[in-house]
Amino acid sequence: MADGSLVLAVDQGTSSTKALLVDAGGQVVARAVAPLSERQPQPGWVEQDAVELWQSVRAAVASCVDPVLAHRIEAVGLSTQRESLVLWDRRTGEPLGPLVSWQDQRTNGACHELAAAGSGPLVRAISGMPLDPMFSALKAGWLLDTYDPQRRRAKAGELCLGTVDSWLLSRFGGEHVTEVGNASRTQLLNSDTRRWDERLLDLFAVPAAVLPRVVASCGDFPAVRGLAPVPDGTPVRAVLGDSHAAMFAHAGWRPGVVKATYGTGSSVMAIGDGGDSPRLCRTVAWDVTGPVLAVEGNIRATGRTLSWLADLFGVDVQVLLDEAAHAAGPVQIVPAFGGLGAPWWDPDAVAVLSGMTLATRRGDLAAAALHAIAHQIEDVVAVLEATVGEVRLLLCDGGLTRSARLMQTQADVSGRRVGRSAEQDLSCLGAADAAGLAAGLWSLPDLERRLRPTDEYHPSTDHVARAAERTRWHDAVDRARPAAVPGRRRS
Repeated sequence: MADGSLVLAVDQGTSSTKALLVDAGGQVVARAVAPLSERQPQPGWVEQDAVELWQSVRAAVASCVDPVLAHRIEAVGLSTQRESLVLWDRRTGEPLGPLVSWQDQRTNGACHELAAAGSGPLVRAISGMPLDPMFSALKAGWLLDTYDPQRRRAKAGELCLGTVDSWLLSRFGGEHVTEVGNASRTQLLNSDTRRWDERLLDLFAVPAAVLPRVVASCGDFPAVRGLAPVPDGTPVRAVLGDSHAAMFAHAGWRPGVVKATYGTGSSVMAIGDGGDSPRLCRTVAWDVTGPVLAVEGNIRATGRTLSWLADLFGVDVQVLLDEAAHAAGPVQIVPAFGGLGAPWWDPDAVAVLSGMTLATRRGDLAAAALHAIAHQIEDVVAVLEATVGEVRLLLCDGGLTRSARLMQTQADVSGRRVGRSAEQDLSCLGAADAAGLAAGLWSLPDLERRLRPTDEYHPSTDHVARAAERTRWHDAVDRARPAAVPGRRRS
């Protein structure tokens, strides 16, 4: 282990880009963050600017890395948001349109058409995921229909289509590549062979020539270029999807580890192939020392629930956290702003706010938002438990876990022990762990011994109260899904 060696990790997320500088003992020596905007040009549409995204990476790195230390960086690791998609010109490197966010719902109609045609079982069998607008394949079709409708340029290899990892790597130059875990989230990859699947490419009308080469998580990536003050030529040793990186930082290859990441949305993940569960996704977690599969549930709006409420009242999210009523109360928020993800996978679900009276105050709505987050997480954990076995400890990470109130609410709603990571930037640390592993700075046993401290929360409510609250929540979910619940019709 080289004592002076450093690892630079970059986590490119939905609302910001974070950078960490980690020493050879795994300790964080510097960190920085750069904000990132998004826009909603139409209802259900969520876009970002790919160039702004790249600039946010450069800004975060420039703020994090002291030029005096830059020459000591032995490896770079990237963690990225996953299903978002960019289309760019291979020769000029310029995007042809917006980055279409993982939150985007503009392809909902196309999703329904494919489902009506009976394509759902084929898509799930090959990709491991249900037909849903969240995944990249339908976004790929929309981008190509809009900017290359005849697919002439795509088939000629003049265009590049890729998730955020491949977009960032393209800024460094070299071959058009993507990491296998990110590729598995496109719904174009065969999760067993880890190759683009011709049946899926035909179904979604995506020419193979427009897609990147799929490489391992510690694979053959282009070296850094234009990321001052990091010297050009510094090797990129690892790339992971953000949820996968958080799992890696938890040493999630150990049996029985289940993690929940609280961000704009949430990922609940455990290692395993998931069998044929129709309510969860089978995904490639990483390929570091060999390919590893994970079973996962994706929730569209967790942190976004609180930020939406904060925007509505014109206050900071922290104000809501401080004001949240201590009791659950009768108010329910089902944040189906763009449908519901796991375990319901209902793109037609609508947001519901119910149980209000003239006595309802902002603190009651804040409490309802916290409980909505916790209930959504537990809905997925309960299904995951039936797939991988008993979940005795739920490991939690992400920005929202700063709220001790939310963590206690999660323990009360779930009836489980909840472990909150003392490190907020776990996706960044997972990328650093993988990059340092690939660079030979540490080993897997080293990482298992480097267990990061957690704060534990235990249920403070009894089973009867918890069951009653869960019933009220599921009644509210039924109201959000009138087309999917027998006896209910849309008004």
